Amino acid sequence: MTAVPKPKTLAAFEAAKGFMPVREGLALYAAAVDAGAHGLPLVEVGTYCGRSTILLADAARETGTTAVTVDHHRGSEEQQPGWDYHDPDVVDPEIGLMDTLPTFRRTLHKAGLEDHVIAVVGRSPQVAKVWGRPVGLVFIDGGHTDEHANADYEGWAPHVAAGGLLVIHDVFPDPVDEWTGQAPYRVYLRALASGAFTEVSATDALRVLRRTGPGI
Repeated sequence: MTAVPKPKTLAAFEAAKGFMPVREGLALYAAAVDAGAHGLPLVEVGTYCGRSTILLADAARETGTTAVTVDHHRGSEEQQPGWDYHDPDVVDPEIGLMDTLPTFRRTLHKAGLEDHVIAVVGRSPQVAKVWGRPVGLVFIDGGHTDEHANADYEGWAPHVAAGGLLVIHDVFPDPVDEWTGQAPYRVYLRALASGAFTEVSATDALRVLRRTGPGI
């Protein structure tokens, strides 16, 4: 039976600032509960304001593990001023740069999930280099350039335990989506071609893969 979040959790997810649709959120939650059975941390790369973190945190609470979310909180490329996904409400007026950390903290507080999340403020490749243990799930939802998407994959995929899950968001096979999802799509293809991961499910732009072999 596929795990689904409680109504309160789903309502908090829908109310939070962010971009993930409900269908993809439900697929992410089910994957997180599946992976949580390993008793290992659930890692999210790309926090933004905590919309998807709510689901990982609730899954961690349900399975007795912890969610870890990694972000520098300065926004990815498409969230900078002048781009389609820029939100001036998350700009720090004192320094003129994006700072999504305060909004993220309010999001987790409102959802009652602060105790189930460790927020790491830093750049994904740097954090990955000092990470020292296997994880049950890695959710890649960071920058959409090839440089950043590949760095997230290369930094975090090696930490996925045998039988654990690699989840990739914003996978758009159509070349018209070059800016929004072609880099994650290429990472998804790379993961499949490696022989280390096998696809479990595809829900719109969300792909869930299980580690079934060594390497990346």
